[in-house]
Amino acid sequence: MREEYREQYRKFGLNVVYYRKKLRVTQLELAEMLDIQRSHISAIELGNVGVSFDLLFKMCEVFSIKPRELFDFRD
Repeated sequence: MREEYREQYRKFGLNVVYYRKKLRVTQLELAEMLDIQRSHISAIELGNVGVSFDLLFKMCEVFSIKPRELFDFRD
C-alpha cells in the first residue's frame, strides 16, 4: 500500500466496520460469510490491507449495498 493512500484505506475500513455493525455480526461471522479469515477482516477494518474486486463485490452482496457506498468517505 502506498503511504499517500493510507487515509483512504482507513476510511474504507471504517465503512466496513459501520456496515458490519449495521448487519449486527461479529468479525468472525462476517469472515465466514465472505469465506476469509477473521484476521483479514480485522486488517481491512484497520486500513492495513486492501481488498480485491471479488471481495468488494461479495461484501456488497452481504451488506446489501452498492460498491460506491463503501467508498462514501465521511469526515
